[in-house]
Amino acid sequence: MKVIFLKDIKGTAKKGEIKEVSVGYAQNFLFKNNMAVEATPANLSKLEGQKKRAEKDAAEELAEAKRLKEKLEAVTVGLKAKSGEGGRLFGSITSKQIASALEKQHGMKIDKRKMELPDAIRALGYTNVPVKLHPDVIATLKVHVTEE
Repeated sequence: MKVIFLKDIKGTAKKGEIKEVSVGYAQNFLFKNNMAVEATPANLSKLEGQKKRAEKDAAEELAEAKRLKEKLEAVTVGLKAKSGEGGRLFGSITSKQIASALEKQHGMKIDKRKMELPDAIRALGYTNVPVKLHPDVIATLKVHVTEE
C-alpha cells in the first residue's frame, strides 16, 4: 500500500515522502497515529500544493534576506566605550550591545544570535561583524568603536 508520510519516522521515512508499506503497518500504526495518509490522487495533489507553497515561501524569505543584507552593508553602527592606553577597551563590546545600538540608530531589529562575532570587541576602531540572515545569505555589518 502506498502512503504519504505526514511526520518524520526514524528509520522509515521523512515528512512528505511517498513509500510502499505493508497494509497492516499502514492501517494499524500509521493511520491510527496520524503519521501517514493513503496515497490517493486527491492527497497527492494536496501534497504537491504544499510543496509549491513551501518553495514559494522559501524564495520570498531568501529575497527578503538579500534586501536586508544590502541595507545592513550600507550602514555603520557607532558605539562609545571607555578605553585605556593603546586603544584597548575597559571591558568589551558584545553582540547584544551591537544589536541594541543598531536598533536605536537605524531602526533595524536583528537578533543578537545571528551575529557571528567570534569574540567580543576589545579595541577601538572599525570591526566587520558577519551577520547570518539566511543559510545562503551572510551580511557584513561595520561597527565603529570610539572613545567615550
